[in-house]
Amino acid sequence: MAINRKKYVIQESGQVTLPIEFRRKFGLNPGDEIMFEETDSGLLISTKEMILRRLLDEIGQALREKGVTLEDLIESGREIRGEIIKEKYGLDANDD
Repeated sequence: MAINRKKYVIQESGQVTLPIEFRRKFGLNPGDEIMFEETDSGLLISTKEMILRRLLDEIGQALREKGVTLEDLIESGREIRGEIIKEKYGLDANDD
């Protein structure tokens, strides 16, 4: 992967113009959110979607290490919803 190592200047207001080549390559548009993350190598700039994807991957890995499956999560969600319905509305989710 080629690395782009051009110099960019921080303006007096603290702004840096993100070059059009990066905006096009990463599909960034005015109003899109980006996130800054401090790493051992410096400052990492990512889209919010990329950070969320990475966090979901980390959660998935942690759950796999604990032996929790997607089916386990779905079932526990059903149980919790049933408890909330019973508590809030006095209904048993298993009754038809």
